[in-house]
Amino acid sequence: MTPTIRRAGPDDASFIAGIILAAQRGHRPRGWFDIALDWPEPECLAFVARVAIAQRQSWWHVSQFLIAEAEGEPAAALCAMPAAGTRDAARSAITEVADKTDLSASERAAILRRGAYAADCWVQGGDGDWLLEHVAALPAYRGRGLVQALIAHALATGQAAGYRRASISFLIGNDAAERCWTKAGFVFAEERRKTAFEALTGAPGFRRFERAI
Repeated sequence: MTPTIRRAGPDDASFIAGIILAAQRGHRPRGWFDIALDWPEPECLAFVARVAIAQRQSWWHVSQFLIAEAEGEPAAALCAMPAAGTRDAARSAITEVADKTDLSASERAAILRRGAYAADCWVQGGDGDWLLEHVAALPAYRGRGLVQALIAHALATGQAAGYRRASISFLIGNDAAERCWTKAGFVFAEERRKTAFEALTGAPGFRRFERAI
């Protein structure tokens, strides 16, 4: 399959929200937004869709995503962007959307408190890296080469922007992700494990792969 690859736009917010949740979950039933928001899935998707078009552009924003279309429909996506400043931007985007949805101060604080579990395990590489994140394909389109095509496109974009190293992080134990990134020429760089993280998510921690571009 030769997919059509394009930049995501505001009209793709709902699709990108689904990709973000799927990518964060990996091989586990709940990901970061599921745990931080602690809401039913439809409400999580609605919130993430608003983050995807927030004024504050984070690694959840549609402007950072590439979409692979198959049969004229969005089928897979990934985020590709500079690694610098991602944490502050993410926090600001959540705060912006929380304000616009009239969440109380206590609710906003609870979201950030529940989401803090990931900080001790997160591995991202250097600020000078080209960061790939939130990579997923719809179940019906997996195994068709869409993600590999997206990765190749994203790496070329990073190289053209002057970056020389790309980085990707995923949950330890996500064997499908590890095979995918190995196939794309990435190699193991580091990992971080925490007992408390595993107790909450079922995964020991995060693993990071990297490659030259």
